[in-house]
Amino acid sequence: MVYSMTAFSRCELSTDRGNLAWEIRSVNHRYLEPTLRLPESFRSLEGPLRERLRKTFARGKLEATLRFNPAANTTDSLEVNQPLVDEILAAARRISRQMDTPFNVNPLEVLAWPGVLAGARQDEDQLARQASELFDQAVTALKEQRAREGGELKTLIEERLGAISQRVASLREMMPQLLTAQRQKLIDRFNEAQLELDTTRIEQELVLLAQKMDVAEELDRLDTHVAEARHVLGGNQAMGRRLDFLMQEFNREANTLGSKAMDTRSTQAAVDLKVYIEQMREQVQNIE
Repeated sequence: MVYSMTAFSRCELSTDRGNLAWEIRSVNHRYLEPTLRLPESFRSLEGPLRERLRKTFARGKLEATLRFNPAANTTDSLEVNQPLVDEILAAARRISRQMDTPFNVNPLEVLAWPGVLAGARQDEDQLARQASELFDQAVTALKEQRAREGGELKTLIEERLGAISQRVASLREMMPQLLTAQRQKLIDRFNEAQLELDTTRIEQELVLLAQKMDVAEELDRLDTHVAEARHVLGGNQAMGRRLDFLMQEFNREANTLGSKAMDTRSTQAAVDLKVYIEQMREQVQNIE
């Protein structure tokens, strides 16, 4: 499936603690470059969420932003785990009796002990889980939009590939006519110069001309590139870099055709091909 690298998604969730909102923007980039902007209280999520992005997307510059607006009527109630506090104080007293200089326990240090403020920790964990689940929804929405836009890009590229195939076929059919026209032009020049026609010389010139005009190899390669591009578009892997390489190959053959053009018809064919290729190249820049 073809995925665009340009997309946007937004998901919101209202909780008892406040409102959570994820926004993810995606633009084209040569590699995968994820950036997360989180409130400080959600900073622990950054590593796992970044890894999810790496497993889901292959290319693109991703900016994921989490916004949390606490509810206006919400106050943080500190629920102390009293049994744990008793154990901490009892252990501190035992240690103090073994010391030459007794010391007093700092209440703030006790509050900072893991698990003492059990209720507040549970609230934070619940919010973190909700934010993580909401992130998955936003990523899914982003991927769906990238797929929709990718489908449109695929259609545009396939149209250009079809146009290239038609132009190559018409140019292939045209080549014998072009060679005949060049042969007549050569004879006319001899006549205009009032030179005696030398059949052998004319045939030699025509052989050289035919060699210069021979574009069968370039046309065959263009057909091969069209077939390969269609094959890549039908795959399930990241294809942007492969298609970008094919665009370079397309352009190389079109340039060669232009250099071998001998009249306006073949020149116009080469120009048309370069236009189709450039249009494809612009679209390929947005494909993952």
